[in-house]
Amino acid sequence: MELSKTSFLSSLAQLIPMPDCNQSPRNMYQCQMGKQTMGTPCHNWDLQSETKLYRLQTPGTPLFRPVHHDNVSLDDFAMGTNAIVAVISYTGYDMEDAMIINKASEERGMAHGSIYKSEFIELEHASSYFARDPNSKTLNKYLDEDGLPFIGRQMIEGEPLYSYYNSDKSEYVVSKFKGKEVCFLHSVKLCGTLSSKSPNKVACITYRVPRNPSVGDKFASRAGQKGICSQKWPAEDLPFTETGLVPDIVFNPHGFPSRMTIAMMIEIMAGKSAALHGLVHDATPFRFTEEDTAIDYFGRLLEQGGYNYYGTETMYSGIDGREMTAQIFFGIVHYQRLRHMVSDKWQVRSTGPINTLTRQPLKGRKRGGGVRFGEMERDALISHGASFLLQDRMLHCSDETTAFICTSCGTLLGPVTLVTRKADKPHHSEVTETCRLCGHGNKIAEIQIPYIFKFFVTQLASCNINVRIECKDV
Repeated sequence: MELSKTSFLSSLAQLIPMPDCNQSPRNMYQCQMGKQTMGTPCHNWDLQSETKLYRLQTPGTPLFRPVHHDNVSLDDFAMGTNAIVAVISYTGYDMEDAMIINKASEERGMAHGSIYKSEFIELEHASSYFARDPNSKTLNKYLDEDGLPFIGRQMIEGEPLYSYYNSDKSEYVVSKFKGKEVCFLHSVKLCGTLSSKSPNKVACITYRVPRNPSVGDKFASRAGQKGICSQKWPAEDLPFTETGLVPDIVFNPHGFPSRMTIAMMIEIMAGKSAALHGLVHDATPFRFTEEDTAIDYFGRLLEQGGYNYYGTETMYSGIDGREMTAQIFFGIVHYQRLRHMVSDKWQVRSTGPINTLTRQPLKGRKRGGGVRFGEMERDALISHGASFLLQDRMLHCSDETTAFICTSCGTLLGPVTLVTRKADKPHHSEVTETCRLCGHGNKIAEIQIPYIFKFFVTQLASCNINVRIECKDV
């Protein structure tokens, strides 16, 4: 015997509204995304010194929620925002898994969030201490007398971050702020130490990075319907209902047939009726039967409130004000903002650091590296016949180098550069190329090749493999 009908579900799965009405993979997606929300992770976030802490600025309590939501007091750790959703194909910016967000709603604070980042600074010597140089007038507007920055200050790259007195060199040292993103100084803490091994002074500086929704940020409903914000659309251009309601989110109807997230459809109707009657509806699974369906229950509630039984409404185009031919499914859904943001993921590079061995661009976003153009990408360009693009990606933008080749013996390793000084002109030197294998420099040409090819030829030579290249005059 089971204790209850829901006892086989995990704690995360029990937070999904009516998971019995969803296709099972969607419930599994939501179990993963529930861990990735920007919510309220703790109440002492103001005092915490977390390396990275995500916090939603304006959370709300869901109007349609399972009993488990109240059992774990999740209202104290709110994880999302109630959004008015219109299920409609509008403008084309809501294709696939994209969604349009009402610009006015976003400006009013919908899904605004912050990231709190902490940095620990430890001084090198036990006798060193944080202090501002009393003779420096320029530091006054950045740093306090203790050498630490003012709380609430906007941090800009290159400005003084902190100052300390180095007892080893007997001088004041100023460190600059290295962050690229706009952020504000949230708190400054001087840390004590429990161990006598490290008596050096430590300071913890916490920054607040405001992260309001932008194009490319990820959102998801509790039915596993994930999507990215593709456009912040002006409110006056969005469709509106007969009562003048403008949606916060425009969701594409093509997201329903293949995903089969019927629970989200029920939530749209339940959220609408909850707002209408001032209720909070129970979304625990297995409460409704085939005889007494959820759709019928919420449909009747909507009918009593003067709305359409099916949850649809007549809407008018925001562009020309004309009445739309189709009835639009319209209601309230509890949306989650996930911590996958464009600001953390964008990567761009023109020129930058290279690997000393291969002379090719480094990998890794943090190091200013490039995005790998691999074998399969190369095959795709070959199949399209885009030879100039292929040359650009794999030669000019990568590790192009000038090398000498002996056209008579076809070697890359033979040519050497000789510098000779004449006895009668000691200040003038003559530079000539000679092939070590042929013994003369009559047929030495200059070619453009990827450096890695020269490196590969050198490695083969170390294995006693001689590579000969046939050259033709162009």
